[in-house]
Amino acid sequence: MNFMYRFCQGLRLRQIDLMDDSIAASSATLSRMAKRVREVCRTAVKRLRRQTGQMIGGRTEFVAIDESHFRHKRKYGRGRMAGGWKRKKWVFGMLGVRNNGGRRPILRLVERRSRRHLVPIIARHVREGSSVLSDEWRAYRILPALGYRHYTVNHSRWYVDPNTGAHTQHIERAWRSYKEQVWRLRGNRTDNLLSEHIAVIEWTEWLAKKHADGPLGRLIYDIGKKFK
Repeated sequence: MNFMYRFCQGLRLRQIDLMDDSIAASSATLSRMAKRVREVCRTAVKRLRRQTGQMIGGRTEFVAIDESHFRHKRKYGRGRMAGGWKRKKWVFGMLGVRNNGGRRPILRLVERRSRRHLVPIIARHVREGSSVLSDEWRAYRILPALGYRHYTVNHSRWYVDPNTGAHTQHIERAWRSYKEQVWRLRGNRTDNLLSEHIAVIEWTEWLAKKHADGPLGRLIYDIGKKFK
């Protein structure tokens, strides 16, 4: 329960901290505990996706889109930057920003930033007619033809477009927060581990923060759903 509480509060899961608090005596035990909880969160997000389609956008929510590298953080600046990855991987992010300040991320691990890899994800999760904000990456040029109101900002010239007010600062701030969260939850050394981490981020924003009993209450509920 102490481990679950730390996990839900986004606290660091370093072995030395958990050993001091008599929560986990070995790194292997800690890794197994963390993996099991991540699997619960991942299953809950998949269930949400099946039930609702996990759609964002519409009249009360604009969508900011961007791509970012989530490289494995090297200890003391040593070792391979890509960790155990076979290829460089991008995380494609779509952030639904509501008028009341709410944020709903959809994150997907992709091999390339091409139109073929990105546009189908947008079409699957962003409602037609939504306002979509991005940089001027060429893969997004087709969005107006698909029924989206597409606003871009040229980052080589300014942070905020002076004519439309378009910017991507919401999702750029989110990237920093998400990368810090991944590192607190024991890094991203493999593709599968990174996929689990971004599922936890979606679980936190879509499910945990909205639960009446908070993230811990939601985790206990999802454990009951997975292990009936």
